[in-house]
Amino acid sequence: MNKKPGTSKDAADKLVKNIRRKTRQTYSAEEKIRIVLAGLRGEESISALCRREGISDSLYYTWSKEFLEAGKRRLSGDTARQATSPEVKDLRSEAVALKECVADLTLENRLLKKSMTGAGEFEE
Repeated sequence: MNKKPGTSKDAADKLVKNIRRKTRQTYSAEEKIRIVLAGLRGEESISALCRREGISDSLYYTWSKEFLEAGKRRLSGDTARQATSPEVKDLRSEAVALKECVADLTLENRLLKKSMTGAGEFEE
């Protein structure tokens, strides 16, 4: 057999990565807020809080920064919600479909007018 050395290790590494990716915990907005507020209270160190919650320190600081920036925007009066990219894509595709529908109906309407009047203009 002509097996390259290390191919089974590569396959095992890929398998482990896939398992970690699929079992990665996702946190809801409420959980993130709870963790950030616990850190802001200062009752325990950030590193101890992160160990207890099973997250990295850098992830905590990212959430904390986002939380504080969102609060700053809200307090400054910027309450317009940012649309997420999937929402924007869906709205754009819906707008294109509606424009096509209006174009089809307009064309059909003009053709009907032409067939009824012969010239396509209303006679008053």
